[in-house]
Amino acid sequence: MPSGPASGEDSLIARYFKPIATDPGAFGLDDDAAILKARGEDIVVTTDAVVEGVHFLPDDPPDAIARKALRMNLSDLAAKGADPAGFVLTLALHKADDAWLAAFAAGLGEDAGLYGCPLLGGDTVSTTGPAMISITAFGRVPRGRMVHRSGAGAGDRILVTGTIGDAVLGLDILKGGATAAALAGEAAARDVLIGRYRVPQPRNAIARAVRDHASAAMDVSDGLAGDLAKLCAASGISAVIDAPSIPTSVAAAGLLANGATGIAALITGGDDYEVLCTVPELRCEAFAAEATKAGVVVTSIGTVISGTDRPRFLDGEGREMTFKRLSYSHF
Repeated sequence: MPSGPASGEDSLIARYFKPIATDPGAFGLDDDAAILKARGEDIVVTTDAVVEGVHFLPDDPPDAIARKALRMNLSDLAAKGADPAGFVLTLALHKADDAWLAAFAAGLGEDAGLYGCPLLGGDTVSTTGPAMISITAFGRVPRGRMVHRSGAGAGDRILVTGTIGDAVLGLDILKGGATAAALAGEAAARDVLIGRYRVPQPRNAIARAVRDHASAAMDVSDGLAGDLAKLCAASGISAVIDAPSIPTSVAAAGLLANGATGIAALITGGDDYEVLCTVPELRCEAFAAEATKAGVVVTSIGTVISGTDRPRFLDGEGREMTFKRLSYSHF
């Protein structure tokens, strides 16, 4: 730290965040900026914030809040085909609570190491409003190889990783909604869904497969239906989705089967942080094989078609489904 008496903010940074800023370019958080060394690749930049009461609940575990804040950004990097390079953190808190900060920094540090995305710097401030954590993450990708939302072509297959809808069900449980009542006696299922809401599973293991094979991609953050519509608009195409093929977890499938939830809630709720991509037919087998090797399940859910109409979702009888909304929106 600089010479002279340390401020409360300096002490907080030194105690909780300096130990996890291990990248040489962070300079031990002793400088006003960091260096992210260029190595001939393109640098991909993404930023996301989590706000108390919007993205996390006041009593959510601090380590889970830290992981979610970082993993949301890692999910964006994965969908762009980029490998994590580092991140900067802005932390706005009501007060400097040692127990909360210790757990938060522990979770953040573990994930920074797990995903190879070191802390490079940031800022800490106090706030009289809701707590807020904002992260800007940097990734590396070979020059000209970042995968855009645009690029999908007619005939491409539409694929998605993991399962869809778990997070919105987990949030409903935490809020004491209908899902909580439907799973009142099923602690394991409740824990799985809550875990998916609190701690996303970014698919960075398939970043290379995405950039090698996908024609367009984005992460599913606001809801599959709405995010697919954004990808289609950027690519100037449309799509047809076979709704029954959309992958769901065992817990979500059970809730669908007994009528405790509907497919519309699952595909418009958001917070999935899965990769949605389009892949030319001739590359699908190779993409799926690489994903399997990386331990990531991918599912084909539809086809890109010509036109600019909103994507169509068809039920098991081939009838078009309608939704009151396509995705979560802050405004």
